[in-house]
Amino acid sequence: MARPPSRSPHPTSAAAVLAESADDAAFATTLAKGLVVLEAFKAGSTLLGNMELSTLTGIPRPTVARLTHTLAELGYLRYDPARAKYHVGARALRLAHPLLADLQFRQFARPMMQELAQSVRGTVSIGLLDATSMIYVETARSGDVGPHAPDIGMPIPVVMTAMGRAAASTLPPPDAARLERRIAAEDSELWSAFQDRYRAGLAQCVSRGFCTCWGEYMASIHAVAAPLFHATETRQSFSINCGIPAFRLQPGQLESEIGPRLAALADSIRAIVGQATPALPARKTKKINTGT
Repeated sequence: MARPPSRSPHPTSAAAVLAESADDAAFATTLAKGLVVLEAFKAGSTLLGNMELSTLTGIPRPTVARLTHTLAELGYLRYDPARAKYHVGARALRLAHPLLADLQFRQFARPMMQELAQSVRGTVSIGLLDATSMIYVETARSGDVGPHAPDIGMPIPVVMTAMGRAAASTLPPPDAARLERRIAAEDSELWSAFQDRYRAGLAQCVSRGFCTCWGEYMASIHAVAAPLFHATETRQSFSINCGIPAFRLQPGQLESEIGPRLAALADSIRAIVGQATPALPARKTKKINTGT
């Protein structure tokens, strides 16, 4: 019988799990190190050499060299001989496809998302909660949306975004409390700075069906987000957001017009896919001691 995972099904990163698993005889360390190397490639760091990867991951360079060679042979990395560095290979896209294919509601939602995005001249996106991040799984945008152009697979932090707060509001109370502890443990300063606004966002979702974020993640972009649903069987939580360049917004427009329209769009998506409106519990405001 397969051994059940000892941790949350939503690990923070491969590197974090690797660091915690030294005493786990069933843990495949080499596989984990390979995934740590893959996770080191991010937007803005798409071309990396073995020394850079060693510095980023903390894995010794000879081990990194074996891992990158193997990943390149398998097609998950692509070697650039002129620069002696690696790109992510096309085969890595195959890993995302089964997940995205299971989220069929994205296809039904996208035309409605595109209509709203064009109407408000911004972006409308669906995100999936993953540990302390939100991962974009669908997005629609009007022409010029400013410096923030979301794309599928891009992560953003839960604690300082409307999308993250809206998704967190769908969690059962024990999971919501666990998420807060994890955020505080990972970055106590960030949690101290944003916990009041984070919890205010959860309360907004309960009282109004959406929450707002005024340039907390990106100063030039204001956003509103609405909860979509929490899938009990898969323990997946989704939300939908709308981000608009701040200079395009009229005073009060985010709360009085765009927020209610986004909440109505969330209702429409749930109706199409047969998901009930999430019962959002009132959240307690117990302080977490972060040691700061």
